[in-house]
Amino acid sequence: MVYGVLRFINFAHSDIFMVGSFAGFYLSRYFPKESILGGLVILAGSMAICAVLGVVIERLAYRPLREHSKLNVLITAIGVSLLLENSGQFAFGPAPKAFPALFPVKSWTFMGGLVLSTNQLAVLFVTAVLLIAMRFIVLKTRIGTAMRALSFNPLAASLVGINNDVVISFTFALGSALAAAGGILYSMNYQAIDPLMGILPGLKAFVAAVLGGIGNIPGAALGGLLLGVVEVFVNGSRFSTYTDAIAFTLLIAILLFRPAGLLGKPQVEKV
Repeated sequence: MVYGVLRFINFAHSDIFMVGSFAGFYLSRYFPKESILGGLVILAGSMAICAVLGVVIERLAYRPLREHSKLNVLITAIGVSLLLENSGQFAFGPAPKAFPALFPVKSWTFMGGLVLSTNQLAVLFVTAVLLIAMRFIVLKTRIGTAMRALSFNPLAASLVGINNDVVISFTFALGSALAAAGGILYSMNYQAIDPLMGILPGLKAFVAAVLGGIGNIPGAALGGLLLGVVEVFVNGSRFSTYTDAIAFTLLIAILLFRPAGLLGKPQVEKV
């Protein structure tokens, strides 16, 4: 969404993912664990914290550079990412922490040795709900219409009365809240968090976005699903040690043969 509105990659997004995980870790001390209601409250609280963090980052780091070149903003995004990583090591400590079970834990074994747990079901359910909600916000609400107008033509959007600053702040808040949700769902299944945990998932999220069509919301979801399926098959083969390499090889192949992504539309730039 940030790329769709502002046309730059927010490299700090993966570290907001990390902050969301730690927010859930500390909130779990004050709300019931292994409870559906308690888990949802912790999830919502983490999303709210990261939404505020996203707005603060946009206001302090990105907004002053909005009229400058995209390279300046890109370098700043990398700097914000490093700042969050090192601040996380200072505040949370560098050692990994065990993430608690937020929802009731249960697993089922099916034919062929397939094991399905409540954490995996929670990921599928919460992801589907958030994707539908985000799609509704973007396509069916006034703020979503303003976001699409700003993406198409910022000057024209401001001329018809849209407050670009408010729309951009809302975009960062929404994107950061979703990053927090991703961090919580990721931590529930991998059960270990640390201040550098967002680096690899952030890179793979970028691969998924390019695969599906960067700036395209359904494309990002499709790209993530396809990348996950490819990684599962690779992990089950004799090439399991090359899982990450294959993910980035897929990125190179997409950039070479279909730069717009699977659902993206090629755009011709006028000179």
